[in-house]
Amino acid sequence: MKKLLSSAFFLTIISITSNVYADEPYTLNPGDRLFISVWNEEALQKEVIILPDSTISFPLAGQFNTQGRTVIELEDELKAKLSDYISDPVVNITVNAVAGNTVHIIGKVLRPGSFSMSQPLDAMQALSLAGGLNTFAEENNIIILRRNGDKQEIIPVHYARIKKGQSLDSNVMLKSGDVIIIP
Repeated sequence: MKKLLSSAFFLTIISITSNVYADEPYTLNPGDRLFISVWNEEALQKEVIILPDSTISFPLAGQFNTQGRTVIELEDELKAKLSDYISDPVVNITVNAVAGNTVHIIGKVLRPGSFSMSQPLDAMQALSLAGGLNTFAEENNIIILRRNGDKQEIIPVHYARIKKGQSLDSNVMLKSGDVIIIP
C-alpha cells in the first residue's frame, strides 16, 4: 500500500511539472515540416522543411531564419516581406511535423535512440519513452548534455532520488537537441 501511495505521489508530481510548461509557445527547429499558404494566392502555397542552418525559403520572400522563432513570429515576418508584392497578404503557417524537436537517449536503457517531442517532456518522461533503465544502469549518474550556442552544459538527473519524491528539480524539462546519457 505504501509503495502504491508513493507511486501515485510521484505520478502526480510529474503531471504537475509537465503542465507548468505547456503554455510556452513552440519554437521551430531544423527538420520541422511547415505548410505555408497565402490566402487567395494559389502559387504561394508550399510545404517547406527547415534546413539544418534553421533557414527556409519561400517565393517572393527569399530566404530567412527561423531559429528560436514561433509560428506567429514567422507569419509576421513573411507577411512583411510579401507586402512589397501583395497588398495586405494573409499568411498562414501550419506545422505539419515536429521532426526537428528531438531528444537523444544513449546508454543503459531498453530502447536507446532519438525521440520526437510532440509535447513538452521532462527527463523522466523521456526515459520512459526509452523503455526505462536496464538492470545495469547507474541511476545516480544520469546526465543531460545541453548545447547553449558554442558551449555545452551538464545537467545531472537524480533518478533514484526522483523515484522517492526527492530532488524533483533535477527532473528538468527537455529542450530540442538534449542528449540524455545513462551510464
